[in-house]
Amino acid sequence: MKYPLIVLALIWLCVTSCENPTGGRTIGVSFSENANGQSLDGRLLLLLSTNDEKEPRFQINAGLHTQLVFGMDVEGMQPGQQLIFDETTFGFPYPSLADVPPGEYDVQALLHTYETFNLSTGHTVKLPMDNGEGQQWNRSPGNLYSTPFKITIGDNGVKDVDVVMDQVIPPIEEPQDTEWVKHIKIKSEKLSKFWGRDMYLGAHVLLPKGFEEHPEAKYPLMIFHGHFPEDFGGFRTSPPDSDLKPNYSARFGVEGYNIIQQQEAYDFYKRWNEPDFPRFLIIEIQHPTPYYDDSYAVNSASQGPYGDAITHELVPYIEERFRGIGEGWSRFLYGGSTGGWEALAVQVNYPDEYNGCFAACPDPIDFRAYCLTNIYEDKNAYYYESEHKEREVPAHRDYLGHVQTTTREYNHLELVLGTKSRSGQQWDIWEATYSPQGDDGYPKRLWDKMTGDINPEVANYWKENYDLRYILERDWDKLGERLKGKIHIYCGDMDNYYLNNAVYLMEDFLESTTNPYYGGEVDYGDRAEHCWNGDQENPNHISRLRYNSMYVPKIMERIAESAPKNADLTSWRYQ
Repeated sequence: MKYPLIVLALIWLCVTSCENPTGGRTIGVSFSENANGQSLDGRLLLLLSTNDEKEPRFQINAGLHTQLVFGMDVEGMQPGQQLIFDETTFGFPYPSLADVPPGEYDVQALLHTYETFNLSTGHTVKLPMDNGEGQQWNRSPGNLYSTPFKITIGDNGVKDVDVVMDQVIPPIEEPQDTEWVKHIKIKSEKLSKFWGRDMYLGAHVLLPKGFEEHPEAKYPLMIFHGHFPEDFGGFRTSPPDSDLKPNYSARFGVEGYNIIQQQEAYDFYKRWNEPDFPRFLIIEIQHPTPYYDDSYAVNSASQGPYGDAITHELVPYIEERFRGIGEGWSRFLYGGSTGGWEALAVQVNYPDEYNGCFAACPDPIDFRAYCLTNIYEDKNAYYYESEHKEREVPAHRDYLGHVQTTTREYNHLELVLGTKSRSGQQWDIWEATYSPQGDDGYPKRLWDKMTGDINPEVANYWKENYDLRYILERDWDKLGERLKGKIHIYCGDMDNYYLNNAVYLMEDFLESTTNPYYGGEVDYGDRAEHCWNGDQENPNHISRLRYNSMYVPKIMERIAESAPKNADLTSWRYQ
Protein backbone atom coordinates (compact mmCIF):
# COMPACT_ATOMS: atom_id res chain seq x y z
CA MET A 1 0.00 0.00 0.00
CA LYS A 2 1.29 3.47 -0.82
CA TYR A 3 1.84 5.43 2.38
CA PRO A 4 0.23 8.87 2.95
CA LEU A 5 2.78 11.67 3.11
CA ILE A 6 2.38 12.18 6.85
CA VAL A 7 3.08 8.48 7.48
CA LEU A 8 6.12 8.59 5.21
CA ALA A 9 7.42 11.56 7.16
CA LEU A 10 6.98 9.76 10.47
CA ILE A 11 8.67 6.62 9.17
CA TRP A 12 11.59 8.61 7.77
CA LEU A 13 12.19 10.24 11.14
CA CYS A 14 12.66 6.77 12.58
CA VAL A 15 15.27 5.44 10.15
CA THR A 16 17.89 6.46 12.74
CA SER A 17 17.99 5.84 16.48
CA CYS A 18 15.08 6.77 18.75
CA GLU A 19 15.99 6.46 22.42
CA ASN A 20 12.70 7.64 23.93
CA PRO A 21 10.15 4.85 23.62
CA THR A 22 6.60 6.02 23.05
CA GLY A 23 4.72 2.83 22.19
CA GLY A 24 3.78 -0.42 23.84
CA ARG A 25 6.44 -2.51 22.11
CA THR A 26 10.02 -1.85 23.15
CA ILE A 27 13.14 -4.00 23.03
CA GLY A 28 16.48 -2.92 24.48
CA VAL A 29 19.78 -3.84 22.87
CA SER A 30 23.31 -3.54 24.29
CA PHE A 31 26.69 -5.22 23.95
CA SER A 32 28.91 -6.62 26.65
CA GLU A 33 32.43 -5.49 27.43
CA ASN A 34 33.59 -9.05 26.86
CA ALA A 35 32.48 -8.75 23.22
CA ASN A 36 34.17 -5.39 22.67
CA GLY A 37 35.48 -2.93 25.21
CA GLN A 38 35.48 0.09 22.91
CA SER A 39 32.86 2.52 21.65
CA LEU A 40 31.56 1.52 18.24
CA ASP A 41 29.90 3.03 15.18
CA GLY A 42 27.66 1.09 12.85
CA ARG A 43 24.20 -0.12 11.97
CA LEU A 44 22.37 -1.82 14.82
CA LEU A 45 19.88 -4.46 13.69
CA LEU A 46 17.08 -6.14 15.62
CA LEU A 47 15.94 -9.43 14.09
CA LEU A 48 12.76 -11.39 14.74
CA SER A 49 11.86 -14.78 13.29
CA THR A 50 9.09 -17.37 13.46
CA ASN A 51 11.32 -19.96 11.77
CA ASP A 52 13.62 -22.06 13.96
CA GLU A 53 15.63 -23.60 11.12
CA LYS A 54 18.35 -20.92 11.16
CA GLU A 55 19.41 -17.95 13.23
CA PRO A 56 17.32 -14.88 12.38
CA ARG A 57 20.37 -13.11 10.89
CA PHE A 58 20.47 -15.72 8.12
CA GLN A 59 16.79 -15.34 7.17
CA ILE A 60 16.60 -11.73 6.00
CA ASN A 61 15.92 -11.11 2.31
CA ALA A 62 13.40 -9.40 0.04
CA GLY A 63 11.57 -12.59 -0.91
CA LEU A 64 8.34 -14.15 0.25
CA HIS A 65 9.96 -16.07 3.10
CA THR A 66 11.88 -13.25 4.75
CA GLN A 67 11.82 -12.76 8.48
CA LEU A 68 11.78 -9.39 10.29
CA VAL A 69 14.49 -6.76 10.71
CA PHE A 70 14.59 -3.26 12.23
CA GLY A 71 17.56 -0.92 12.10
CA MET A 72 19.15 2.24 13.49
CA ASP A 73 22.45 4.07 13.01
CA VAL A 74 24.68 4.27 16.08
CA GLU A 75 27.75 6.39 16.78
CA GLY A 76 29.95 5.93 19.78
CA MET A 77 27.86 3.12 21.27
CA GLN A 78 29.44 2.13 24.58
CA PRO A 79 29.67 -1.31 26.23
CA GLY A 80 26.64 -1.76 28.45
CA GLN A 81 24.75 1.14 26.87
CA GLN A 82 21.20 0.10 26.07
CA LEU A 83 19.50 1.44 22.95
CA ILE A 84 15.77 1.06 22.51
CA PHE A 85 13.90 -0.30 19.50
CA ASP A 86 10.32 0.87 19.70
CA GLU A 87 7.31 1.45 17.47
CA THR A 88 9.00 4.40 15.74
CA THR A 89 12.01 2.36 14.52
CA PHE A 90 11.84 1.61 10.80
CA GLY A 91 11.70 -2.05 9.79
CA PHE A 92 11.07 -4.57 7.03
CA PRO A 93 8.75 -6.13 5.95
CA TYR A 94 6.73 -4.43 8.69
CA PRO A 95 7.63 -0.73 8.86
CA SER A 96 7.00 -0.64 12.62
CA LEU A 97 7.04 -2.98 15.60
CA ALA A 98 3.42 -1.92 16.05
CA ASP A 99 2.60 -3.86 12.87
CA VAL A 100 4.17 -7.14 13.98
CA PRO A 101 1.47 -9.79 14.57
CA PRO A 102 1.21 -11.17 18.12
CA GLY A 103 3.02 -14.45 18.60
CA GLU A 104 6.24 -16.16 19.61
CA TYR A 105 9.47 -15.02 17.98
CA ASP A 106 13.17 -15.77 18.09
CA VAL A 107 14.90 -12.46 18.80
CA GLN A 108 18.49 -11.58 17.93
CA ALA A 109 20.55 -8.40 17.58
CA LEU A 110 23.60 -7.66 15.44
CA LEU A 111 25.88 -4.63 15.17
CA HIS A 112 27.36 -4.15 11.70
CA THR A 113 30.42 -2.13 12.63
CA TYR A 114 31.68 0.89 10.68
CA GLU A 115 35.17 2.33 10.34
CA THR A 116 36.14 5.94 9.62
CA PHE A 117 37.69 6.85 6.26
CA ASN A 118 39.31 10.19 5.49
CA LEU A 119 38.92 10.40 1.72
CA SER A 120 41.21 12.26 -0.64
CA THR A 121 38.15 14.31 -1.63
CA GLY A 122 38.27 15.95 1.81
CA HIS A 123 35.24 14.07 3.16
CA THR A 124 35.08 11.86 6.22
CA VAL A 125 32.73 8.88 5.95
CA LYS A 126 31.87 5.89 8.14
CA LEU A 127 31.53 2.60 6.31
CA PRO A 128 31.81 -1.16 6.87
CA MET A 129 35.25 -2.43 5.87
CA ASP A 130 35.23 -5.80 4.20
CA ASN A 131 36.90 -8.38 6.42
CA GLY A 132 37.39 -11.24 4.01
CA GLU A 133 33.73 -12.27 3.71
CA GLY A 134 32.67 -10.20 0.71
CA GLN A 135 30.54 -7.57 2.49
CA GLN A 136 28.01 -9.89 4.12
CA TRP A 137 26.64 -8.09 7.17
CA ASN A 138 25.38 -11.28 8.80
CA ARG A 139 28.76 -13.01 8.81
CA SER A 140 31.36 -10.22 8.65
CA PRO A 141 34.24 -10.86 11.08
CA GLY A 142 34.24 -8.39 13.97
CA ASN A 143 30.50 -7.82 13.95
CA LEU A 144 28.79 -8.33 17.30
CA TYR A 145 25.69 -10.47 17.73
CA SER A 146 23.54 -12.16 20.35
CA THR A 147 22.42 -15.73 20.83
CA PRO A 148 18.75 -16.01 19.75
CA PHE A 149 16.10 -16.59 22.40
CA LYS A 150 12.31 -16.66 22.34
CA ILE A 151 10.00 -13.82 23.27
CA THR A 152 6.25 -13.41 23.09
CA ILE A 153 4.68 -10.34 21.52
CA GLY A 154 1.15 -9.99 22.79
CA ASP A 155 -1.79 -7.73 22.02
CA ASN A 156 -0.53 -5.38 24.73
CA GLY A 157 2.98 -5.31 23.30
CA VAL A 158 6.30 -6.42 24.72
CA LYS A 159 8.47 -4.56 27.21
CA ASP A 160 11.54 -5.06 29.36
CA VAL A 161 13.22 -7.36 26.83
CA ASP A 162 16.99 -6.96 27.02
CA VAL A 163 19.07 -8.36 24.15
CA VAL A 164 22.80 -8.47 24.90
CA MET A 165 25.31 -8.93 22.08
CA ASP A 166 28.09 -10.98 23.66
CA GLN A 167 29.36 -12.85 20.59
CA VAL A 168 31.88 -11.73 17.94
CA ILE A 169 31.99 -13.20 14.43
CA PRO A 170 35.47 -14.77 14.11
CA PRO A 171 38.04 -14.10 11.37
CA ILE A 172 37.91 -16.05 8.13
CA GLU A 173 40.87 -18.20 7.16
CA GLU A 174 42.42 -17.24 3.86
CA PRO A 175 42.59 -19.96 1.18
CA GLN A 176 45.87 -21.81 0.77
CA ASP A 177 47.84 -22.15 -2.44
CA THR A 178 47.67 -25.46 -4.27
CA GLU A 179 49.48 -26.93 -7.26
CA TRP A 180 46.87 -25.37 -9.54
CA VAL A 181 45.50 -22.30 -7.77
CA LYS A 182 47.61 -19.43 -6.44
CA HIS A 183 46.36 -16.53 -4.35
CA ILE A 184 47.81 -13.05 -4.56
CA LYS A 185 47.14 -9.75 -2.82
CA ILE A 186 48.72 -6.40 -3.63
CA LYS A 187 48.49 -2.97 -2.10
CA SER A 188 46.94 -0.57 -4.60
CA GLU A 189 48.60 2.83 -4.55
CA LYS A 190 45.70 4.37 -6.46
CA LEU A 191 43.04 3.08 -4.07
CA SER A 192 45.08 3.73 -0.94
CA LYS A 193 45.47 7.37 -1.94
CA PHE A 194 41.71 7.75 -2.48
CA TRP A 195 40.61 6.00 0.73
CA GLY A 196 43.26 7.51 2.98
CA ARG A 197 44.46 4.10 4.18
CA ASP A 198 46.06 0.98 2.77
CA MET A 199 43.70 -0.76 0.35
CA TYR A 200 44.32 -4.06 -1.39
CA LEU A 201 43.33 -6.00 -4.48
CA GLY A 202 43.45 -9.77 -4.66
CA ALA A 203 43.01 -12.56 -7.17
CA HIS A 204 42.78 -16.33 -7.40
CA VAL A 205 44.92 -17.51 -10.31
CA LEU A 206 44.32 -20.84 -12.05
CA LEU A 207 47.53 -22.04 -13.67
CA PRO A 208 47.56 -23.99 -16.93
CA LYS A 209 48.76 -27.56 -17.23
CA GLY A 210 52.52 -27.66 -17.64
CA PHE A 211 53.15 -24.22 -16.16
CA GLU A 212 56.33 -25.33 -14.36
CA GLU A 213 57.47 -27.66 -17.15
CA HIS A 214 57.25 -24.96 -19.84
CA PRO A 215 59.13 -21.89 -18.58
CA GLU A 216 59.38 -20.61 -22.15
CA ALA A 217 55.60 -20.26 -22.46
CA LYS A 218 53.70 -17.03 -22.03
CA TYR A 219 49.95 -17.18 -21.68
CA PRO A 220 46.78 -15.32 -22.67
CA LEU A 221 44.69 -14.13 -19.74
CA MET A 222 40.99 -14.80 -19.10
CA ILE A 223 39.41 -12.58 -16.44
CA PHE A 224 36.24 -13.97 -14.84
CA HIS A 225 34.34 -11.07 -13.28
CA GLY A 226 31.68 -11.64 -10.65
CA HIS A 227 30.83 -11.37 -7.00
CA PHE A 228 33.43 -11.79 -4.27
CA PRO A 229 35.10 -15.22 -4.74
CA GLU A 230 36.28 -16.91 -1.54
CA ASP A 231 38.51 -19.12 -3.69
CA PHE A 232 38.73 -20.12 -7.33
CA GLY A 233 35.34 -21.63 -8.05
CA GLY A 234 34.25 -24.54 -10.21
CA PHE A 235 37.57 -26.40 -10.17
CA ARG A 236 38.33 -29.56 -8.17
CA THR A 237 40.87 -32.32 -8.72
CA SER A 238 38.78 -35.20 -7.36
CA PRO A 239 35.34 -36.69 -8.09
CA PRO A 240 32.32 -35.69 -5.98
CA ASP A 241 32.52 -36.63 -2.32
CA SER A 242 31.08 -40.11 -1.89
CA ASP A 243 29.42 -39.24 1.41
CA LEU A 244 27.88 -35.96 0.24
CA LYS A 245 24.19 -35.82 1.11
CA PRO A 246 22.19 -34.60 -1.91
CA ASN A 247 20.43 -31.29 -1.51
CA TYR A 248 17.52 -29.84 -3.45
CA SER A 249 17.80 -26.62 -5.45
CA ALA A 250 14.44 -24.88 -5.24
CA ARG A 251 15.62 -22.31 -7.77
CA PHE A 252 16.22 -24.89 -10.50
CA GLY A 253 13.95 -27.68 -9.26
CA VAL A 254 16.88 -30.10 -9.26
CA GLU A 255 17.65 -32.79 -6.68
CA GLY A 256 21.30 -33.29 -5.72
CA TYR A 257 22.49 -29.99 -7.14
CA ASN A 258 25.50 -29.95 -4.78
CA ILE A 259 26.67 -33.22 -6.33
CA ILE A 260 26.14 -31.84 -9.82
CA GLN A 261 28.25 -28.80 -8.93
CA GLN A 262 31.11 -30.96 -7.69
CA GLN A 263 30.91 -33.16 -10.78
CA GLU A 264 31.01 -30.16 -13.10
CA ALA A 265 34.03 -28.79 -11.21
CA TYR A 266 35.81 -32.13 -11.59
CA ASP A 267 34.87 -32.35 -15.27
CA PHE A 268 36.39 -28.91 -15.81
CA TYR A 269 39.63 -30.08 -14.17
CA LYS A 270 39.75 -33.02 -16.60
CA ARG A 271 38.98 -30.74 -19.56
CA TRP A 272 41.66 -28.31 -18.38
CA ASN A 273 44.20 -31.13 -18.69
CA GLU A 274 43.19 -32.49 -22.07
CA PRO A 275 45.84 -32.27 -24.83
CA ASP A 276 43.76 -30.07 -27.13
CA PHE A 277 42.72 -27.51 -24.51
CA PRO A 278 44.48 -24.15 -24.98
CA ARG A 279 46.75 -23.14 -22.11
CA PHE A 280 45.46 -19.99 -20.44
CA LEU A 281 45.72 -18.14 -17.17
CA ILE A 282 42.32 -17.60 -15.56
CA ILE A 283 41.82 -15.18 -12.68
CA GLU A 284 38.94 -14.34 -10.39
CA ILE A 285 39.42 -10.93 -8.78
CA GLN A 286 38.79 -9.93 -5.18
CA HIS A 287 37.93 -6.24 -5.12
CA PRO A 288 35.40 -5.67 -2.33
CA THR A 289 34.81 -2.08 -1.29
CA PRO A 290 33.29 -0.56 1.85
CA TYR A 291 30.03 -0.44 -0.14
CA TYR A 292 29.73 -3.92 -1.68
CA ASP A 293 31.32 -7.28 -2.37
CA ASP A 294 33.00 -5.83 -5.44
CA SER A 295 33.67 -2.45 -7.01
CA TYR A 296 32.03 -2.91 -10.43
CA ALA A 297 35.58 -2.58 -11.83
CA VAL A 298 35.20 1.04 -12.91
CA ASN A 299 36.30 4.40 -11.56
CA SER A 300 33.64 6.15 -9.51
CA ALA A 301 33.22 9.27 -7.39
CA SER A 302 32.43 7.50 -4.11
CA GLN A 303 34.48 4.30 -4.49
CA GLY A 304 37.58 5.59 -6.20
CA PRO A 305 39.64 4.46 -9.21
CA TYR A 306 38.97 0.73 -9.17
CA GLY A 307 38.93 0.52 -12.96
CA ASP A 308 42.42 1.98 -13.27
CA ALA A 309 43.67 0.00 -10.27
CA ILE A 310 42.56 -3.33 -11.72
CA THR A 311 43.64 -2.67 -15.31
CA HIS A 312 46.89 -0.83 -14.64
CA GLU A 313 48.05 -2.30 -11.31
CA LEU A 314 46.58 -5.74 -10.67
CA VAL A 315 46.47 -7.22 -14.17
CA PRO A 316 50.07 -6.26 -15.09
CA TYR A 317 51.29 -7.62 -11.74
CA ILE A 318 49.63 -10.98 -12.37
CA GLU A 319 50.90 -11.15 -15.94
CA GLU A 320 54.47 -10.40 -14.84
CA ARG A 321 54.40 -12.93 -12.00
CA PHE A 322 52.73 -15.75 -13.95
CA ARG A 323 54.19 -15.15 -17.41
CA GLY A 324 51.20 -13.58 -19.09
CA ILE A 325 51.67 -12.25 -22.60
CA GLY A 326 50.77 -8.81 -21.29
CA GLU A 327 49.24 -7.32 -24.44
CA GLY A 328 45.68 -6.22 -25.14
CA TRP A 329 45.06 -8.82 -27.85
CA SER A 330 45.70 -11.60 -25.30
CA ARG A 331 43.26 -10.50 -22.58
CA PHE A 332 39.59 -11.49 -22.42
CA LEU A 333 36.73 -10.60 -20.07
CA TYR A 334 33.69 -12.63 -19.12
CA GLY A 335 31.15 -12.98 -16.34
CA GLY A 336 27.48 -12.98 -15.46
CA SER A 337 25.10 -10.56 -13.75
CA THR A 338 27.34 -8.05 -11.94
CA GLY A 339 30.24 -9.73 -13.73
CA GLY A 340 28.45 -9.40 -17.05
CA TRP A 341 28.09 -5.65 -16.59
CA GLU A 342 31.71 -5.42 -15.49
CA ALA A 343 32.98 -7.37 -18.49
CA LEU A 344 31.21 -5.03 -20.90
CA ALA A 345 31.99 -1.85 -18.97
CA VAL A 346 35.70 -2.66 -18.71
CA GLN A 347 35.84 -3.46 -22.41
CA VAL A 348 34.15 -0.14 -23.24
CA ASN A 349 36.28 1.90 -20.84
CA TYR A 350 39.56 0.25 -21.84
CA PRO A 351 38.93 -0.70 -25.49
CA ASP A 352 42.58 -1.36 -26.39
CA GLU A 353 43.56 -3.20 -23.21
CA TYR A 354 41.22 -6.17 -23.83
CA ASN A 355 40.30 -8.18 -26.91
CA GLY A 356 36.77 -9.31 -26.17
CA CYS A 357 34.04 -9.45 -23.56
CA PHE A 358 31.40 -12.11 -23.02
CA ALA A 359 28.71 -10.45 -20.92
CA ALA A 360 26.03 -12.80 -19.61
CA CYS A 361 22.79 -11.59 -18.02
CA PRO A 362 24.42 -8.19 -17.37
CA ASP A 363 23.09 -5.68 -14.86
CA PRO A 364 21.25 -2.85 -16.67
CA ILE A 365 23.35 -1.72 -19.64
CA ASP A 366 20.78 0.86 -20.76
CA PHE A 367 19.20 3.00 -18.04
CA ARG A 368 16.03 3.46 -20.04
CA ALA A 369 15.52 -0.09 -18.78
CA TYR A 370 16.98 0.15 -15.30
CA CYS A 371 15.18 -3.09 -14.59
CA LEU A 372 11.59 -1.82 -15.12
CA THR A 373 12.32 1.88 -14.63
CA ASN A 374 13.25 4.47 -17.24
CA ILE A 375 15.29 6.79 -15.04
CA TYR A 376 15.15 9.58 -17.65
CA GLU A 377 11.39 9.70 -18.18
CA ASP A 378 9.73 8.10 -15.14
CA LYS A 379 9.07 10.31 -12.15
CA ASN A 380 8.87 7.51 -9.60
CA ALA A 381 10.66 4.16 -9.40
CA TYR A 382 8.21 2.42 -7.05
CA TYR A 383 4.83 3.09 -8.65
CA TYR A 384 3.56 3.27 -12.21
CA GLU A 385 2.18 6.67 -13.09
CA SER A 386 -1.62 6.74 -12.96
CA GLU A 387 -4.22 9.28 -11.96
CA HIS A 388 -6.67 6.84 -10.39
CA LYS A 389 -4.90 3.51 -9.96
CA GLU A 390 -1.95 2.39 -7.86
CA ARG A 391 0.37 -0.38 -8.99
CA GLU A 392 3.83 -1.17 -7.65
CA VAL A 393 6.73 -1.81 -10.04
CA PRO A 394 7.84 -5.47 -9.86
CA ALA A 395 11.49 -6.32 -9.27
CA HIS A 396 11.75 -10.12 -9.31
CA ARG A 397 9.85 -12.82 -11.22
CA ASP A 398 10.27 -16.46 -12.16
CA TYR A 399 10.29 -17.82 -15.69
CA LEU A 400 6.48 -17.96 -15.72
CA GLY A 401 6.17 -14.33 -14.65
CA HIS A 402 5.19 -14.87 -11.03
CA VAL A 403 6.33 -11.83 -9.02
CA GLN A 404 7.90 -12.26 -5.58
CA THR A 405 9.27 -8.79 -4.85
CA THR A 406 8.80 -5.16 -5.83
CA THR A 407 11.31 -2.36 -6.31
CA ARG A 408 9.97 -0.57 -3.24
CA GLU A 409 10.40 -3.67 -1.09
CA TYR A 410 14.00 -4.20 -2.16
CA ASN A 411 14.85 -0.59 -1.44
CA HIS A 412 13.06 -0.43 1.90
CA LEU A 413 14.93 -3.52 3.05
CA GLU A 414 18.17 -1.81 2.05
CA LEU A 415 17.17 1.29 3.99
CA VAL A 416 16.72 -0.83 7.11
CA LEU A 417 20.11 -2.51 6.62
CA GLY A 418 21.94 0.78 6.06
CA THR A 419 21.39 4.46 5.34
CA LYS A 420 23.52 6.52 2.91
CA SER A 421 23.89 3.63 0.42
CA ARG A 422 25.57 1.50 3.12
CA SER A 423 23.35 -1.59 3.03
CA GLY A 424 25.84 -3.62 0.98
CA GLN A 425 22.96 -4.62 -1.31
CA GLN A 426 22.21 -4.33 -5.03
CA TRP A 427 20.41 -1.00 -5.48
CA ASP A 428 22.78 0.76 -3.10
CA ILE A 429 25.91 -0.42 -4.90
CA TRP A 430 24.55 0.89 -8.18
CA GLU A 431 24.26 4.28 -6.48
CA ALA A 432 27.69 3.98 -4.88
CA THR A 433 29.16 3.23 -8.32
CA TYR A 434 27.18 5.47 -10.67
CA SER A 435 26.24 8.53 -8.59
CA PRO A 436 28.16 11.74 -8.01
CA GLN A 437 29.48 12.25 -4.52
CA GLY A 438 27.24 14.28 -2.21
CA ASP A 439 28.32 17.12 0.05
CA ASP A 440 28.47 14.65 2.95
CA GLY A 441 30.87 12.36 1.09
CA TYR A 442 28.30 9.64 0.43
CA PRO A 443 26.71 8.88 -2.97
CA LYS A 444 23.84 11.08 -4.07
CA ARG A 445 20.54 9.25 -4.25
CA LEU A 446 19.10 8.48 -7.68
CA TRP A 447 15.73 8.50 -6.00
CA ASP A 448 14.32 9.17 -2.57
CA LYS A 449 14.81 5.84 -0.82
CA MET A 450 11.50 6.08 1.01
CA THR A 451 9.20 7.44 -1.70
CA GLY A 452 10.90 6.42 -4.97
CA ASP A 453 10.84 9.94 -6.45
CA ILE A 454 13.63 10.20 -9.06
CA ASN A 455 16.23 12.98 -9.10
CA PRO A 456 16.70 13.94 -12.79
CA GLU A 457 20.08 15.61 -12.18
CA VAL A 458 21.52 12.42 -10.76
CA ALA A 459 19.90 10.44 -13.59
CA ASN A 460 21.68 12.64 -16.13
CA TYR A 461 25.01 12.06 -14.36
CA TRP A 462 24.42 8.31 -14.62
CA LYS A 463 23.63 8.69 -18.31
CA GLU A 464 26.80 10.56 -19.20
CA ASN A 465 29.13 8.32 -17.19
CA TYR A 466 27.73 4.79 -16.85
CA ASP A 467 24.89 4.15 -19.31
CA LEU A 468 26.83 1.76 -21.56
CA ARG A 469 24.40 1.85 -24.48
CA TYR A 470 24.31 5.66 -24.43
CA ILE A 471 28.10 5.92 -24.15
CA LEU A 472 28.60 3.55 -27.09
CA GLU A 473 26.13 5.48 -29.23
CA ARG A 474 27.58 8.84 -28.20
CA ASP A 475 31.19 7.79 -28.82
CA TRP A 476 30.89 5.20 -31.57
CA ASP A 477 32.94 7.33 -33.95
CA LYS A 478 35.86 6.95 -31.51
CA LEU A 479 35.12 3.47 -30.17
CA GLY A 480 33.65 1.56 -33.10
CA GLU A 481 36.85 0.41 -34.79
CA ARG A 482 38.47 -0.37 -31.43
CA LEU A 483 35.52 -2.52 -30.27
CA LYS A 484 34.66 -4.26 -33.54
CA GLY A 485 34.29 -7.99 -32.92
CA LYS A 486 34.74 -7.65 -29.15
CA ILE A 487 31.18 -7.35 -27.80
CA HIS A 488 29.18 -10.51 -27.01
CA ILE A 489 26.05 -10.33 -24.85
CA TYR A 490 23.76 -13.14 -23.65
CA CYS A 491 20.56 -13.02 -21.61
CA GLY A 492 17.53 -15.13 -20.84
CA ASP A 493 14.30 -13.62 -22.14
CA MET A 494 12.71 -14.29 -18.74
CA ASP A 495 15.54 -12.91 -16.66
CA ASN A 496 14.38 -12.73 -13.03
CA TYR A 497 15.31 -9.05 -12.77
CA TYR A 498 14.04 -8.01 -16.23
CA LEU A 499 17.63 -7.41 -17.40
CA ASN A 500 16.75 -8.61 -20.89
CA ASN A 501 14.88 -5.34 -21.51
CA ALA A 502 18.12 -3.35 -21.49
CA VAL A 503 19.80 -5.97 -23.68
CA TYR A 504 17.05 -5.51 -26.29
CA LEU A 505 17.79 -1.79 -26.36
CA MET A 506 21.52 -2.40 -26.64
CA GLU A 507 20.97 -4.88 -29.46
CA ASP A 508 18.83 -2.33 -31.34
CA PHE A 509 21.75 0.09 -31.29
CA LEU A 510 24.46 -2.45 -32.09
CA GLU A 511 22.59 -3.94 -35.03
CA SER A 512 21.89 -0.47 -36.44
CA THR A 513 25.55 0.55 -36.45
CA THR A 514 27.19 0.30 -39.86
CA ASN A 515 30.23 2.53 -39.58
CA PRO A 516 31.59 0.13 -38.54
CA TYR A 517 29.25 -2.78 -37.82
CA TYR A 518 29.97 -4.05 -34.31
CA GLY A 519 30.65 -7.60 -35.54
CA GLY A 520 29.86 -9.34 -32.25
CA GLU A 521 26.93 -11.35 -30.94
CA VAL A 522 23.73 -10.90 -28.94
CA ASP A 523 21.72 -14.00 -28.08
CA TYR A 524 18.76 -14.94 -25.87
CA GLY A 525 17.67 -18.03 -24.00
CA ASP A 526 14.03 -19.01 -24.42
CA ARG A 527 12.24 -18.85 -21.03
CA ALA A 528 15.70 -18.76 -19.40
CA GLU A 529 16.08 -17.02 -16.06
CA HIS A 530 18.99 -15.10 -14.57
CA CYS A 531 22.53 -16.36 -15.27
CA TRP A 532 21.79 -17.69 -18.76
CA ASN A 533 25.08 -17.31 -20.61
CA GLY A 534 24.66 -18.31 -24.21
CA ASP A 535 24.46 -22.10 -24.02
CA GLN A 536 21.56 -23.21 -26.21
CA GLU A 537 22.20 -26.91 -25.58
CA ASN A 538 22.12 -27.28 -21.79
CA PRO A 539 19.72 -26.17 -19.04
CA ASN A 540 20.61 -23.07 -17.06
CA HIS A 541 21.61 -24.97 -13.93
CA ILE A 542 24.35 -26.68 -15.95
CA SER A 543 25.53 -23.91 -18.26
CA ARG A 544 26.04 -21.46 -15.39
CA LEU A 545 28.72 -23.82 -14.06
CA ARG A 546 30.71 -23.76 -17.31
CA TYR A 547 31.80 -20.14 -17.66
CA ASN A 548 35.49 -21.05 -17.53
CA SER A 549 35.35 -23.27 -20.59
CA MET A 550 32.37 -22.34 -22.74
CA TYR A 551 33.81 -19.17 -24.30
CA VAL A 552 37.22 -20.69 -25.09
CA PRO A 553 36.35 -21.66 -28.72
CA LYS A 554 35.15 -18.11 -29.42
CA ILE A 555 38.25 -16.68 -27.78
CA MET A 556 40.47 -18.85 -29.97
CA GLU A 557 38.63 -17.63 -33.06
CA ARG A 558 39.11 -14.05 -31.93
CA ILE A 559 42.82 -14.57 -31.34
CA ALA A 560 43.26 -16.14 -34.78
CA GLU A 561 41.61 -13.23 -36.55
CA SER A 562 42.95 -10.34 -34.49
CA ALA A 563 46.42 -11.15 -33.11
CA PRO A 564 49.07 -8.82 -34.50
CA LYS A 565 51.77 -10.03 -36.87
CA ASN A 566 54.55 -11.89 -35.08
CA ALA A 567 52.37 -12.42 -31.97
CA ASP A 568 53.18 -15.47 -29.86
CA LEU A 569 50.58 -18.03 -30.86
CA THR A 570 52.63 -21.15 -30.22
CA SER A 571 54.48 -21.17 -26.88
CA TRP A 572 51.21 -21.70 -24.98
CA ARG A 573 49.75 -24.34 -27.36
CA TYR A 574 51.67 -27.32 -26.05
CA GLN A 575 50.09 -30.65 -25.10
